[in-house]
Amino acid sequence: MRQPNHLLMGVISLAMLTPMTGMAACCYFSAKNADILQPAQKAFITWDPREKVETFTVQPKFEGNALDFGMVIPTPSQPKLHEMPRDFFKHLAYYTILKRREFPQSLLLPQPRFERLGDLGGADKSMPIKADKAPGRTPEIKILETGVVGSLDYKIIEAGRADDLFQWLKDNKYSYSGDEATLNHYIQKKWLFTVMKIDTMQMKKGKDGSYAGEVTPTRFQFTSDKLVYPLKITQISVKDKTEALFYVQAPYKVDLQGDMSYQYTWIPMLQAASGCTPGGLPSKSGDWLKAVNPEMPALLARCKELGFNFVAGQRPQPNSNGHIPTTMEWARKLTADDIKILKGEAPYSEKVPNVDEGFTRADVTNPQKAEAVYKVIRERLARSQKDRPYGYLVRHIPEEDARGLRHLQGHLQAGLYITKFRKIFTRDEMNDDLVMVPARRGDAEDNSEYEEILPVSPP
Repeated sequence: MRQPNHLLMGVISLAMLTPMTGMAACCYFSAKNADILQPAQKAFITWDPREKVETFTVQPKFEGNALDFGMVIPTPSQPKLHEMPRDFFKHLAYYTILKRREFPQSLLLPQPRFERLGDLGGADKSMPIKADKAPGRTPEIKILETGVVGSLDYKIIEAGRADDLFQWLKDNKYSYSGDEATLNHYIQKKWLFTVMKIDTMQMKKGKDGSYAGEVTPTRFQFTSDKLVYPLKITQISVKDKTEALFYVQAPYKVDLQGDMSYQYTWIPMLQAASGCTPGGLPSKSGDWLKAVNPEMPALLARCKELGFNFVAGQRPQPNSNGHIPTTMEWARKLTADDIKILKGEAPYSEKVPNVDEGFTRADVTNPQKAEAVYKVIRERLARSQKDRPYGYLVRHIPEEDARGLRHLQGHLQAGLYITKFRKIFTRDEMNDDLVMVPARRGDAEDNSEYEEILPVSPP
């Protein structure tokens, strides 16, 4: 099964004059003769394999000319819905910025002693819904729950037959852009559908009258036998392709199955950085490269067959089929110290010492002071080199945004891995739902981390 780590949505039309009070499996509904597309989406997923509980937060990006529309998300069991902070994904992006190695530098010494190295690399009882009845048969449709999450009304629906659900959508003024087969995919698996109305007032209106933007994130929590993300239904609301960014939190590092594995870019990147990183590859990456060595020939051969050509320092390009390999963009097993950053009890970044502190340009232009000043600066540089021979791990964001990381408290947990993936899906890659698996290659488990920019070896 070729599927990546993203919950994606399909599109269904909602009649502009008929309010919608629900939300369903991942697709969109807009008014008849109106368009809504989903060019991109972000998802934060947490998986508890012991309790078989999955939680995902989604913030889809929409564009189109519908005044209002509905969103449908399918889940294996009845979900609990919660509103999330509007800027949740903004804070998550700041938290997972890659660090770079920096070294102290003096602006006062005649010649720099040390040069900066290159960048390293709530609920009602079930009730039937009215629908057109086939002769002698009661439509197999139930509303399991209605409620409000944030500013969005939602309904959770159970359907026994795809034609009944299709008819219900039609009776309730939805113009469904997909077919019964897509709905039946989930009905046969006995999944439920959550339906929501999206208000375009949350979005930006263009000069042509169309709307574009992101809605407030919503969290879904449900039981599931496996870590799965509804992908097939997204096909309905995608024109050619859609870009998905996933943050997956689990007891282990997570990867995508088969040819969607991030290893087709991760391992070549480690190979390119090997030998040009001071102190060796960081964060268990060197150990992973050694562990996967027996699998290397087969992996690289498959990579060549797929047409995935890795070029250091560049985003991956599409192959002859238009498919782009998955990239892993950040990975780390969180510790208590990481959680302290969210609380403001630990610095967001290391600080590079200012070896010129206390001195000015006037001090070094004075012949009687210059040598004494140079001596102190050189001693500071030597001490920094001894204490941190491979430099300081640095990243920069405004102080206000660093304080905003507190909104991630309670969502990120010490002892769990967070793996950040990016995958651009073409329509033909959305034929099934996405199953995520422990990261490994052969018998080796990938527990490498990725939190700093790796170097690019010279040509």
